[in-house]
Amino acid sequence: MSAQRILDAIDKANRRQGTALPEFRPGDSVKVWAKIREGDKTRLQAFEGVVIRRTRRGAASMFTVRKISYGVGVERIFPDNSPNIDRVEVMQRGRVRQSRLFYLRDLSGKAARIKERTDHLVTSGAAAADAAAGEGGEASEAGSGEPKERIKGRGKRKKKRDAAAAATAE
Repeated sequence: MSAQRILDAIDKANRRQGTALPEFRPGDSVKVWAKIREGDKTRLQAFEGVVIRRTRRGAASMFTVRKISYGVGVERIFPDNSPNIDRVEVMQRGRVRQSRLFYLRDLSGKAARIKERTDHLVTSGAAAADAAAGEGGEASEAGSGEPKERIKGRGKRKKKRDAAAAATAE
C-alpha cells in the first residue's frame, strides 16, 4: 500500500459514524447537543449560537459556535467527527458575505444581528398556475405575485433604470 492510501484509510476510520451532520454555513444559527459526562452519568447539553467559522479538512473538520451568555461572549469549537456531539439542529439560516465572522466579537446588541437567508423566491400557487396557463400572453404586472428577477452585482441602479426604460418603451 502506498502512504497516501494508508492516510486515506486512517482518515476514513476517524470520520463520523452513523448520522451525518446537517448542511450549515457560517452565519447560521445552530443548536449543538453535546454529551456531558458528570461522574458516571452522561447527559445532553444544548449550546445554541451562531456559526462563525467552519473548517473542512477531512477528519479534522470543525466549526466554531459563538453565543452571548449573561452579557459575555462564549465560543466553543466542535470537531465534526467528535463522538461527544449527539446532533446539530439548524435553527435559522443567515445571510453573510464572509466565511469567517470574527467581526461579530466586536459587535453587541442589534448591531450583531444577521439577516435571514432566503435561497429562492416563493410564489403563490394561484399566481404560478396563472403564469403556466398564460405563457403565450403578454408580460404580467408587478403586483401579480410572480417573482421579480433579482439584479445582483455592480451597477444595480443602472440596470434597474435600463429595465424600466425598456419596459416603458414596449
